[in-house]
Amino acid sequence: MNKDFLPLNGTDYVELYVGNAKQSALFYQYAFGFELIAYAGPETGVRDRASYVLKQDKIRLVLTSPLGPIHPIAQHIQRHGDGVKVLALWVDDAEKSWMETTSRGAESASAPEVIKDQFGEVKVASIFTYGETIHTFVERKNYKGVFLPGYRPRKSTYQPTGIGLKYIDHCVGNVELGQMNRWVEFYEHVMGFKLLLTFDDKDISTEYSALMSKVVSNGNGYIKFPINEPAAGKKKSQIEEYLEFYGGPGVQHMAIATDDICHTVSELRRRGVEFLEVPSSYYDDLLDRVGKIDEDLQPLKDLNILVDRDDEGYLLQIFTKPVQDRPTLFFEIIQRKGAKSFGKGNFKALFEAIEREQELRGNL
Repeated sequence: MNKDFLPLNGTDYVELYVGNAKQSALFYQYAFGFELIAYAGPETGVRDRASYVLKQDKIRLVLTSPLGPIHPIAQHIQRHGDGVKVLALWVDDAEKSWMETTSRGAESASAPEVIKDQFGEVKVASIFTYGETIHTFVERKNYKGVFLPGYRPRKSTYQPTGIGLKYIDHCVGNVELGQMNRWVEFYEHVMGFKLLLTFDDKDISTEYSALMSKVVSNGNGYIKFPINEPAAGKKKSQIEEYLEFYGGPGVQHMAIATDDICHTVSELRRRGVEFLEVPSSYYDDLLDRVGKIDEDLQPLKDLNILVDRDDEGYLLQIFTKPVQDRPTLFFEIIQRKGAKSFGKGNFKALFEAIEREQELRGNL
C-alpha cells in the first residue's frame, strides 16, 4: 500500500470571482439557502477587493469582486465571466502539500505563507491546475476565527432558511480536446489521486455531439474531480460551448449533496432556480431500469429528478441551468443511496436536455 503523500481532509472552500459579489451573495443566500458568515473589503483594511463568505453545513463559498478595472480579478472576470477560481483543499500541513506537489511538477501559484490575526494563524500555499484555476492548500489547525485572517464576522439582515445542502460531492472540470489525459496524469502523478471511472463517447453521446470523461479521486475519497473533454460529433458539444464562452478550461459544475433531494429541489424551484428538463417519457420505464427505490415516483417526476443505479446502490440527481448569463458554471444536486458512481445511465437524457438549451442559445 503506497503512503498517501498528499492527505486531504476535504474541501476547505470554493472561491468564485464574480462581477458583483454583494449581489451574488444575496442570490446564493436567497436561492440556495447559504448564510453569510464573513466579509473582507475596504472596511476590514482590504483595499482592492470585496469578498463575502457563505456557509451551509460543510460547504463554504467565497464570492470575490475587484474594486477597480485593472485588477487581475477584473481581467479574469472580463475573460471568463463569473466562475470558480479556487478549489481550496483542507490539509494538516500546507507547506508539505506544496512541496510534495511542486516537486512532482505542479506549477506554484503562491509559495507557502503564514497569515495571522488575533484568532491565530493559517498557513496557505497554492498550485495551478487546468486553465487559470488553482488549488489552495489550507492548514487551519492553529486558527479559531470565522474563516481566514483578514475576514471579519458578518451577518446579513436577510435570514435565509437552509435547503439541506450538506457538502461538495464533486467538482467537474472542462478541458480542451486532447487535454483530458494530461490532466488525469497530473492528478495521478502530482497529487497522488487514483483513476476511479472512465466514460467514453459511446457512454456520453447523442446524434449530434459527444464528450469523454474520467474521474479521479484522492486516497480517502473525500475529493473527486471528473474531467471532461469534447469528442468528435456532428455539431458543437456542450464542452466546446463552455470552452468558447469561458475562454478556456475551467470548472463546469459543482455537485452538492443533500439527504432529501425532493425537499432541496422543491425549495430551489420555489426560489426561482431553473433546472434542465428531461421529457416525461424518461419516467415511463424508470423502475424497470433502476429497480426498486425508496421514493415515490410521482414527486420525482414532478420535480424532474433523475435516478441511476450501480453495484453499490442508487443515486438521485438533477442539474441547474447555468447560474449566470454565459452558458458556463452550473450546479448539480445529488442524493446518494449507496451509489458511488455519477449517473452514467442518465448521461444521454441529460446531454439531450443540454443540447435543447444550446439550440435555444444558437450554439449547437
